[in-house]
Amino acid sequence: MKSSFNSIIDSKKPVLVDFYADWCGPCKILAPILKQVKEELGDTVKIAKIDVDKNQPLAVKYQVRGVPTMLLFKNGKLLWRQSGVLQKKDIIAIIKSHS
Repeated sequence: MKSSFNSIIDSKKPVLVDFYADWCGPCKILAPILKQVKEELGDTVKIAKIDVDKNQPLAVKYQVRGVPTMLLFKNGKLLWRQSGVLQKKDIIAIIKSHS
């Protein structure tokens, strides 16, 4: 998983990584918001979802203590992180500010 994760975040486009869990209520709220973000921004952004229960070493590496936690990467560098649910317009504004 680690090598494929690195290849995902090592992108010239911004990559929004959503650390989530199936049992997490706010994660279920965030999922359709991220879908709308992807629909609006299209190929200018990649969105990856990481299940913290199935990928605990990755969650530990990035110090994800609560879900949902979103991390924004570009060229393999972490540019931004936020825990909790954000509105579509706020997520889009953050992605665009790092594009």
